[in-house]
Amino acid sequence: MNNFITQLIILAPPLLLALTVHEFAHGYIAYRLGDPTAKSLGRLTLNPLKHLDPVGTIAFFFIKFGWAKPVPVNPAYFKNPKKDMLWVALAGPATNLGLAIVSAIVTKFIWTLASMLPYSTAAEAILVPLNAMLIASVWINLVLCIFNFLPIPPLDGSRILTGLLPDDLARSYLKVERYGFIIILVLAFSGILSKVIIPVISFANNLLLS
Repeated sequence: MNNFITQLIILAPPLLLALTVHEFAHGYIAYRLGDPTAKSLGRLTLNPLKHLDPVGTIAFFFIKFGWAKPVPVNPAYFKNPKKDMLWVALAGPATNLGLAIVSAIVTKFIWTLASMLPYSTAAEAILVPLNAMLIASVWINLVLCIFNFLPIPPLDGSRILTGLLPDDLARSYLKVERYGFIIILVLAFSGILSKVIIPVISFANNLLLS
């Protein structure tokens, strides 16, 4: 129980931040491209309570991936719906990648700072958990980035791919969306999903923190 509570304390802040900025990025880019839907529904905010999906958040602790409530987007507001949806979809995982990079940079700064300072119990009490949160932030954001890049509707990767496909192929491809969540769950609980994305995440994680 103590280990679970410790894990919760370490993982919760970076997880909440990662899920929040992911959805905010979608809503913000959609808003800049002319869609006021997210703003009118109060989703253009960094308040995590507006974005969290309880099941998706809990899932992260047990099956190592999770999700937030998707920000509503109405392509009818866009000048070029197909192209603009690509940019909206790209915004979420791209933001997570950026946050992973920033977390890794701050982690290295903390390591350097700690090595230069004389030992202090107070400093250790602050820097050790902070460093653990930042390391967790790198991993969590890479998970969200790479997972969402998968070309399985309705994940962001499918929206990006749709924006690149010819119109007739894009329409056929999006018909898979009705089965998308089932496909994701089957891949997750069968272990196939982990075998596909964990090596990529581990490589990127080691690259950023090395």
